[in-house]
Amino acid sequence: MMRHRTLLAMLPALFLFVLVLPPQTKGGDKKDDEKKYNLIYVPTEEKVIEKMFDMAKVKKGDVVFDLGCGDGRIIAMAAKKFGTRGVGVDLNPERIRECMDTIKKYGVESHVDKGLVEYRLGDALRVPDLNQASVIMLYMLPEFMDMLEPIAKKCLKPGSRVVSHDYRWKGKDWEPEQTIHFEGPTRTHTLYLWTVKESK
Repeated sequence: MMRHRTLLAMLPALFLFVLVLPPQTKGGDKKDDEKKYNLIYVPTEEKVIEKMFDMAKVKKGDVVFDLGCGDGRIIAMAAKKFGTRGVGVDLNPERIRECMDTIKKYGVESHVDKGLVEYRLGDALRVPDLNQASVIMLYMLPEFMDMLEPIAKKCLKPGSRVVSHDYRWKGKDWEPEQTIHFEGPTRTHTLYLWTVKESK
């Protein structure tokens, strides 16, 4: 508990921080918790994020969740461009600290004050209010994608959009409705779009 209090004390007042901790593993094994996030982080280029926004048709009134948010740039960009409310979730404390710099970099301090920009330290597979999302943005490895698919099916409202960068879930019963190969500044990216349909 002391570790989390120390992290909280490091955050400036302007930074809206919601501490969401995953349930303790058996015996409180810290090593098990550390295995849940990947120390390798590759940020998504802004040009690719813009294309993801375009695919999801992001607009004012949307609620954007970025699962595995990294430095939080997707949420900050969406808030600045569209005025959306956004929530970024990442299990790595270092990434959450970087989100503070992102708030300043994109000039979204006022969006934080209004509750439009929020970053959480927590397990992106255990987000209690994921049903509020109208758009989910992802750049996560296939193992995460496969675990997320049943959660997305269960939690998301019809009309919600999911856009993933480079990776998709393996299940064949929910194929992406759009797959594009997009030339970014440094390489070709594959982007996938799913829309939640009304249940039959």
